[in-house]
Amino acid sequence: MLKDNHGRTINYLRLAVTDRCNLRCFYCMPEQGNNWLARTELLSWEEMLRLCRLTIGMGVNKIRITGGEPFVRKGIMPFLSELSQIKGLDNLTITTNGVVTAPLVPELKQMGIRSVNLSLDTLDRDRFLAITHRDEFDKVIETMHALISHRIEVKINAVVMDGKNTQDIPALVALTKELPVSVRFIEEMPFNGGGQHYQTLLWDHMQILQTIKNSHPKIAKIPDPQYSTSYNYKIPGHKGDVGIIAAYTRSFCGTCNRIRLTPQGVLKTCLYDNGGTNLKDILRSGANDEAVSSAIVAALATKAIDGHEAERTTYADGAHQSMAMIGG
Repeated sequence: MLKDNHGRTINYLRLAVTDRCNLRCFYCMPEQGNNWLARTELLSWEEMLRLCRLTIGMGVNKIRITGGEPFVRKGIMPFLSELSQIKGLDNLTITTNGVVTAPLVPELKQMGIRSVNLSLDTLDRDRFLAITHRDEFDKVIETMHALISHRIEVKINAVVMDGKNTQDIPALVALTKELPVSVRFIEEMPFNGGGQHYQTLLWDHMQILQTIKNSHPKIAKIPDPQYSTSYNYKIPGHKGDVGIIAAYTRSFCGTCNRIRLTPQGVLKTCLYDNGGTNLKDILRSGANDEAVSSAIVAALATKAIDGHEAERTTYADGAHQSMAMIGG
């Protein structure tokens, strides 16, 4: 099993397959957009499969596919099909914005995809347009219902942003009454798409929870699964449940079991770390599997204890990459 320098087992890989996206959410991308990576700068599908096989052989049994938006990259479905068949991979999940996903749901189900995270910050069409700068609300809702109808677990990720969508909290919670979905409210990251750093956060975990309690005073804490990044709650009589992810306060870091691989092949041991090990360069240098595996082990030997330490030691100038470049 992979272990970091703090004795934590690492069994979860978040793989960003592209930096590109068909939405332009302000908290994820700079207003002017990213300088998109050239195709040659991206890991090829073959390189990704090699790295996945290696990490699975080292103890990783869960892989989440992220982006950017994964389904905008040509060739994603054959890649997912091949990845899903690797022995030792117990859990293959996807995070998507849902814009082009609905027609692909039957094939995802056939591959064995059991869970999908759907990014949806509002149930109001006008606010959706204001946040994403694209009029694609109906397609996202279509994807949600397609996933539910195919009995794929749906986790709705909503970033809570002061002055943008806090009025949507009750409506999103209401989804859990009749639908078997988990709605997870995410504290806004300590930086936005343009790299600006926030010194304070108005809508933290406790503020979000209190807002839900105002309408649902009987909401109750339920056990959190091992390695969960969310604090989970249940409202009596609701089919679904609610989670709150403390992305700003980072109170979940102590049990971190994950590593990240960016579209350009940089292995990041923490979301808040500005550094990383360039596995793409190692692969393309002709290194054998043993050398690549050694590089992964070496990277984990310097993993920060939590996001605060990682940010403090690598972002001295306060600047951050956009989330689309990091991998969600």
